[in-house]
Amino acid sequence: MTIFMMFGKYSPEALKGISPARTDKAVELIKKNGGKVVSMYAVLGEHDLVFTLEFPDAEKALATSVALNKLTGISFTTSPVVEVEKFDKLMAQAKNI
Repeated sequence: MTIFMMFGKYSPEALKGISPARTDKAVELIKKNGGKVVSMYAVLGEHDLVFTLEFPDAEKALATSVALNKLTGISFTTSPVVEVEKFDKLMAQAKNI
């Protein structure tokens, strides 16, 4: 499974709906789309939420990102990630190309 980071930003309307029940619905939606929650954090700064999720492919991650926006009103930016160790190996291989 591929790991994706999802960065969420609350709209004023989305703030009104914050609740444990909505969080539970979001987690269920992630699972329904073949995903697994690795971590979920509320953060300060540019983003309000940061999720680390695993999905079988980018299509499932994209569909989930859009579905979460529809469910919650939170805008998400979704990015695939690569572990640094794997990244280092890829960069070493790229030198030989």
